[in-house]
Amino acid sequence: MRLRVEFTTEPFDLDEAPAHAVVAREVVGSASLDSVDVGPFGNTAEGGSDEVLAAVNVLLRETLAAGATRVSLQVNVIDAEAGSAETGSPGAGNASGGNASGARGTESGR
Repeated sequence: MRLRVEFTTEPFDLDEAPAHAVVAREVVGSASLDSVDVGPFGNTAEGGSDEVLAAVNVLLRETLAAGATRVSLQVNVIDAEAGSAETGSPGAGNASGGNASGARGTESGR
């Protein structure tokens, strides 16, 4: 099974990425995931279920330890047989209302 996780961390700072946002970026960037997209208004990562769930575990533990007061995430199952994502627009169900992690830039973990 393949999963997609979308997440944000708070508190948000437009001027400088907070420590918890930097940690979040490092966690997903170093995980064994197929793709990672880190941006100022949300972050997305995809991969096998074991890899995504392991990354989420580390993400929650390390971002909270680094000062996050809220971590919002959504996990979706991706159709493994067809290799395509579920219907709907990416980020449509962002529980944080578009709040950002403060991480900047885009990374590809392919």
